Amino acid sequence: MQPVLEFLAADDFVLWPIGEHGSYDYLVLNGELTPAEIGTAVMRIASCNDFEPEEEHGPCPTDPLGTFLHGLLTMPDLFAAGGFRVTDTATGTVFVEPGCCGGLESWRDWLEVLDGIGCCYFGHDPSSMAERVGDTVRLTFDVHGEDDSPVIELPVDQVRMLVTGAQRDLRDFLGLAGSWAEQHLPAQAAAVTAALARALDPGLTR
Repeated sequence: MQPVLEFLAADDFVLWPIGEHGSYDYLVLNGELTPAEIGTAVMRIASCNDFEPEEEHGPCPTDPLGTFLHGLLTMPDLFAAGGFRVTDTATGTVFVEPGCCGGLESWRDWLEVLDGIGCCYFGHDPSSMAERVGDTVRLTFDVHGEDDSPVIELPVDQVRMLVTGAQRDLRDFLGLAGSWAEQHLPAQAAAVTAALARALDPGLTR
């Protein structure tokens, strides 16, 4: 289980160094990213929230950097395209793939599955789902797909360990992102780091 961030192409981005990623690629967030990959992740999360906030959040700055970061720094509810992807490392089979409209900020839905109080959907195309069945968690790659859509059942305790590991990856990424922001966005470093923590919410803000 890995936290992944979905990308769109951003060939014309010049506000800070980023890596090369095509549209609809995924970047795994963890504590092993390069500075360029961190910059790409920060750019993508900011761009997911790059729209005019409500009036009570203040006027939008006129400089390019301030304009680009305004939504990230002022919106109360942030979005980060992606989610927790689950892959069988032995076979390469994907059992959960974040779909369109899926967001990393909703990763806590996994906890409802583990506690048996709800099922978890991860967007569409594919429509992956996780649900608790007795002492197991059933993962279905595409509930609206063909009958041979990959399905696996794992013990609840094993899935809980996977979620804990993915949560740790998010915390490790935030540690890197904080250091990255101090170097590349010194005037906004504290605000950007706090906004990223709100967007990803790995257990540090609650």
